[in-house]
Amino acid sequence: MAGKFFDQFVVGEAITHQVTRTVTETDNLLFTALTHNTQPLHLDAEFAAKSEFGHILVNSIFTFGLMIGVSVTDTTLGTLVANLGMDKVVFPKPVRIGDTLKSETTVVEKRESRSRPGQGIVVFEHRCINQRGEIVAQCLRSALIKGSAS
Repeated sequence: MAGKFFDQFVVGEAITHQVTRTVTETDNLLFTALTHNTQPLHLDAEFAAKSEFGHILVNSIFTFGLMIGVSVTDTTLGTLVANLGMDKVVFPKPVRIGDTLKSETTVVEKRESRSRPGQGIVVFEHRCINQRGEIVAQCLRSALIKGSAS
């Protein structure tokens, strides 16, 4: 499914995204290195083993990016004008290497743009869930969306 236009979104609409992803050690290592995050909980197995978690934790910004990225095809692919902000970002449970993640989105608000006629603002609640059914990431994303296909 391609992205939707503003007039196609319905408040309360729930979308279960079909793409799932098992997080690998390579995903975590590369993302952590690319973002210059030197937190040893993400990079150093010996350090992480001695932590309260007992193992390496996946970089939460990777989890956040995956959650948003997986949602794009079903929400804003080709219809996004701009992301306006991400709010209430939380990571209630850690992600481990080998966890399989899925994402869900709910449309929580929509309103026509006052400054951009023909466009609208949609607020999405995104959730990322592991194979145990635990929410591992959640946020609200406000996006400026094209009004219609015409």
